[in-house]
Amino acid sequence: MEVEKITEEAPEVKTFRLKFKNPEDAEKFEFKAGQFGEYSVMGEGESTFCIASAPTRKGYIECTFRKAGRVTGALANLEEGETIGFRGPYGNVFPIDEWKGKNLLYIAGGIALPPMRCVIWNTLDLRENYKDITIIYGARSVEDLVYKNELKEWEERPDVKLVTTVDPGGQTPDWKGEIGFVPTVLEKVAPSSKDTIAIVCGPPIMIKYTFPVLEKLGFTDETIYTTLENRMKCGFGKCGRCNVGKYFVCKDGPVFTLKQLKELPDEY
Repeated sequence: MEVEKITEEAPEVKTFRLKFKNPEDAEKFEFKAGQFGEYSVMGEGESTFCIASAPTRKGYIECTFRKAGRVTGALANLEEGETIGFRGPYGNVFPIDEWKGKNLLYIAGGIALPPMRCVIWNTLDLRENYKDITIIYGARSVEDLVYKNELKEWEERPDVKLVTTVDPGGQTPDWKGEIGFVPTVLEKVAPSSKDTIAIVCGPPIMIKYTFPVLEKLGFTDETIYTTLENRMKCGFGKCGRCNVGKYFVCKDGPVFTLKQLKELPDEY
């Protein structure tokens, strides 16, 4: 695939817009919200990221990553027009057809917004299928918020309720959003659990404290979804790196309900 466009999102965080070099590949490629791919730099290896663009947006795919290791470092050094490898899609999907007629509550933290961006845009592009859509998103600081232009677009949409927050001390003088950790802000906003699906993605510590708040608000284990990217390597269940209990995250996930997560070993 060709790196068609690079967007600097936050410190060490970039979004690549990728297009297929072979038009026939572009024509036949399909995926669904929640699936992931393997992105490779020749001679350096490959990394696993979600597909961050929506399947309703044709002709390209996007991925967002933080420079953290050998492969992501090599990716970060690429320029527009260069070539990377891609294989996918892999994994299961967000069951957005089952969510029709329901309210949607998206809760994300930091660099974990990219896995959720795909399903957010997918449901916004099919807006007539859903009732209220609420997005609660937080980061350490204003600088660390990703997709700043899209956050502004969501904020201005009359059919979306967006709540942004930064950790105490992470605000700028002109910051107009909330100040506080995501679980605390979620409890303050207190969205109704009636006919509502909650989708959560963030650092483990955020997720740990968000789930009890959702349960306190009346959400059941079956109505809370999350997506797991860590530990995945090969993408199709052969290397065993993502095996947890009876699940392979890459094959049985990365999308899980809280009910399924509670079946995993305690150490996970």
